[in-house]
Amino acid sequence: MPKTLPAKMRVLDAMQLTTSLVARTLRVVDDEGPEPNWTPISSQQLDELVCKVEQEVDGEDIWVFAYGSLMWNPGFEVAASEEAVAHGWHRAFSLRIERLRATSDAPGLMLALRPGGSCQGVVLKLPCSTKTHDLRTLLAREIRYAEVCDMVRWVSVKTPTGTRRALTFWASNQRSPLTEKIPLGDAAALIAQACGPAGSCAEYLHRTVLDLADRNIFDRNLWQLQQLVAARLRALARDGAI
Repeated sequence: MPKTLPAKMRVLDAMQLTTSLVARTLRVVDDEGPEPNWTPISSQQLDELVCKVEQEVDGEDIWVFAYGSLMWNPGFEVAASEEAVAHGWHRAFSLRIERLRATSDAPGLMLALRPGGSCQGVVLKLPCSTKTHDLRTLLAREIRYAEVCDMVRWVSVKTPTGTRRALTFWASNQRSPLTEKIPLGDAAALIAQACGPAGSCAEYLHRTVLDLADRNIFDRNLWQLQQLVAARLRALARDGAI
């Protein structure tokens, strides 16, 4: 009997957002500094946020629910991980950005967790020996501005070993229109155009879909989105725009 291809190989064969298309979105972009109209979080504010989270766990282990780039680039040594499902939440490209993987002239989108549906991902345990340091590094990466400190929260997730309380990053409705729901067609247009010092939004989407495939997770919206982004990039290539 023929062997079944690994999930990632099957996805690579069917995926329209190819590595060659993604390569066309990458370019050298100067760092423009902080996001316009936002206040970089201060060291003191970051320490206060770390303290708040640690008080809420009261000495217990800290688990983080990863559903996007934290799955393939956690930024800390993962002490343990488990498959997890967050019911009542879904991943969506709804976080508007003008920095990192975008610019003010070509803004883009990153993933955030939104209410409704369900989201398959993983929970990652922070090492006990470096928990405070790793938590601070994680929060500094995800919560860059003072105005969005409410975009970190706890969610309940189901894992093979039971229910866990996990820290995650979400599209707070207090931050609209920064985190408002965006139609897939509009999201595709933003993702296709955006590139910054950290890479392109198309690259971010591509890596996330591939990582999900590695974990046998299929996200219908992200699969449709990669098709739309690919179509837009092919059109731009035909026009000589990329």
